[in-house]
Amino acid sequence: MWIERDITKTILENKDPIQVIRGPRQCGKSSLILKIDPEFQELSLDDPSLRELAQNDPELFLKQFPSKKLFIDEAQYAPALFPSLKRRADLYKREKKKQQTILRLTGSNQILMDKSVKESLAGRASFFDMNTLSISEILSAKKESIQNILFMGGWPELYNGERAYSKKYLDDYINSYVEKDIILSAGIQKSSQFMKFIKLLAGRVGCVVEYSSLSSDVGVDSKTCKEWISILEKMNIVRTVLPFSTSLSTRLIKSPKIYFLDTGLACRLQGWTSPEPILTSPQQGLLFENLVFSEIYKLNMNFQLGWEIFHWRSRDKEEIDFLIQKDPKSFLFIECKVSRTTVRDHTILPEVRKVFQKKIPELILCHQEGNHILKNTVPIALLKKRLLEK
Repeated sequence: MWIERDITKTILENKDPIQVIRGPRQCGKSSLILKIDPEFQELSLDDPSLRELAQNDPELFLKQFPSKKLFIDEAQYAPALFPSLKRRADLYKREKKKQQTILRLTGSNQILMDKSVKESLAGRASFFDMNTLSISEILSAKKESIQNILFMGGWPELYNGERAYSKKYLDDYINSYVEKDIILSAGIQKSSQFMKFIKLLAGRVGCVVEYSSLSSDVGVDSKTCKEWISILEKMNIVRTVLPFSTSLSTRLIKSPKIYFLDTGLACRLQGWTSPEPILTSPQQGLLFENLVFSEIYKLNMNFQLGWEIFHWRSRDKEEIDFLIQKDPKSFLFIECKVSRTTVRDHTILPEVRKVFQKKIPELILCHQEGNHILKNTVPIALLKKRLLEK
């Protein structure tokens, strides 16, 4: 079963000679590229023989494949190839033919990919960040409960097979990508502490990051904790959401909150083996908040909207889950609740009034499932539609 991806139009509308599609392993990068233009010839550098040739003799490697349209998967494994790719793109541009994309590169190891791209393709490539499936993408293809999506995450393969497979799938993913790829590529020496660290992060989704607490619990210093979060962000596992900051208020806190880009990974790292027990656990609300963040983030990336996502929290415990800044003068508050309820009057909150004065942003409440009941509520299944409204 093919699930249409929102990022497709964004990629096809771009005509730069080189496109770099970044994202974690198994999020669907290769499948999408082969689907949108079958003319591209696929070369995977996961193949040891191809990788060796691309790294040791890049020009000979490219001569083996005279087709102009090449799709090179896991390109980060052959950094020596990138100068030759740059020359190929430059020669194509000099031919003054109709502008089109002739090279598509993917990479799941962002640490290695960034280094190669920055050194060789600066100013010559367009970049696209791809993630696991969003809720709107999943529901456009099949009927699924929000709680199951929260538990399984957005991994495309999980929606083509048996649901019981999700535990093993995510265990294998953690063992291969998190425990091996990330630790090895980042040169992390304290692997057992790192795995404990990422599990602690999963247990604290939606919470303010307290580096001193993490440091004490894991047994490493605060600097190492910050470095590890930075690595996980580069590898598209987590995102920190900064607090909204303004000169109009000194009462807003300055600490970020942590979220996973895929709730399935967070649920498995927390130890859950089925979706039902989560419903009655203290983690349900925070995991749903994480799911809302993930949906907003994927929408922002898929359509390259350029939105800024903040959280709102003051020293006086005045808190709203998210503040989206669509442009310098357009803001929207989002509050996350598992069940439908009335929307509180945020316009009377002191810091909100102080910062926004007479132009206080609208607040919508995003809940888990069901239909619109109240004016400013929206089920998460319709969040994409609501956010894209003009």
